[in-house]
Amino acid sequence: MANQQASDAGNVNDKVMNRWLVVVGAILIQLCLGAIYAWSVFTPPLKGAPFNFSATQTQVIFAVGLATFALVMIIAGRWQASVGPTLVARLGGVVLGVGYVLGGLASRTMEGTPAFWAILVTIGLIGGAGIGLAYVVPIAVGVKWFPDKKGMITGLAVAGFGFGALIWIYLGQGLPAWTGVKTSGLIATQGVANVFLIFGIAFFVLVMIGSCWMKNPPADWKPAGWNPPTSGAAASASGAGAQFIPGEMLRTPQFYMLWIMFIFGALAGLMVIGIIKLYGIDALKAGGMEAAKASVTAGTAMALFYALANGLGRIVWGIASDKLGRKASLTLMMAAQGVVMLAFFYMGGKPALLYLGAALIGFNFGGNFALFPAATADYFGNVNVGRNYGWMFTAYGVGGIVGPIMAGMFKDAGAEKGVDAWFPAFIIAGIACLIAAAIGLMLKPPKTKAAA
Repeated sequence: MANQQASDAGNVNDKVMNRWLVVVGAILIQLCLGAIYAWSVFTPPLKGAPFNFSATQTQVIFAVGLATFALVMIIAGRWQASVGPTLVARLGGVVLGVGYVLGGLASRTMEGTPAFWAILVTIGLIGGAGIGLAYVVPIAVGVKWFPDKKGMITGLAVAGFGFGALIWIYLGQGLPAWTGVKTSGLIATQGVANVFLIFGIAFFVLVMIGSCWMKNPPADWKPAGWNPPTSGAAASASGAGAQFIPGEMLRTPQFYMLWIMFIFGALAGLMVIGIIKLYGIDALKAGGMEAAKASVTAGTAMALFYALANGLGRIVWGIASDKLGRKASLTLMMAAQGVVMLAFFYMGGKPALLYLGAALIGFNFGGNFALFPAATADYFGNVNVGRNYGWMFTAYGVGGIVGPIMAGMFKDAGAEKGVDAWFPAFIIAGIACLIAAAIGLMLKPPKTKAAA
């Protein structure tokens, strides 16, 4: 009886709510979690006085946040299945908000090395843990409410993560000049410390609101007019076929193929998020642009083109995969990303090409977060997708550590080379994505648990 009560935690049993409210709640939550993708606006001021961080240090904070995010997701996926998604989402909002508020308080009194460690712990570890707690909830809840539109709902559920970066970047650095609206941005007017405080309070409030709709449907609920398939991968995704628990999933070759693909896709996209402003400034200056204008242009590449395309990519790739199939979509997305990454180094010196490259990379990177949770449900079942995707998402943490730190180290080691110091990082990332595309061509879902 106690186990049954635990399994029903967070369910809607007496009255079924409009399932589109889940989408509203998911977007509100993910808008806040996506602030980690706004990290590039903090890197230039953190490299200056009074912080004086190195390029590598700015990327270590970012990487630790991503890795913590991914690891905590394993715990969150298991926990939300037992105590209910509402509680886990709210705890994520509390932890994320507290992390940024503590980061703001610490940044007011520390500088140099002490400030680095303080921000690493508060924004990186605590903030990353908050993201990890809340992130899995909209995905796990969404696929249960939308078994008929799995690719679409995973795309919509995480679209706010990409669009959130757009909001927080412009709040931090101000609107671009082409809008005709002159704003300095919160970082310039309030300072890094106060921006951390403001963001932390906003995250807490918005996640609390969004969590109100993070509730599972009744166990026997299904969309009107929809009947679940009875065989194949589609049956597993609907809940009617074989349902793998994490231990069973981890014994399949399909898990490791998807996991490696996700690592390479995350490595490329997260590397660009972490360095695009620093790289863009170097590339544009090498192309003859003055430093101040280069900074604004590089910021626009991230704040508008990358962030907007990142959000759109989650929706478009998710919907496309419902039509094309997950395997074909994953392979196409990785191949396209590999080609763009190899070319991006040569595009950065011209504003139009920098914008184009940033948009293409952001679009393809966003697709990862619609396709991999949907593929996890396809191959290993919908019932345990929250728990299983937590393990799959550790790939994001690996990519988040390797990509940004690798690029920062290449830059610090070749500082005298200017923009050329970034070249090896783009080549490595591009080749990795092409390898991921080759792996995608070999994907075959496990037919039964016995096959695993």
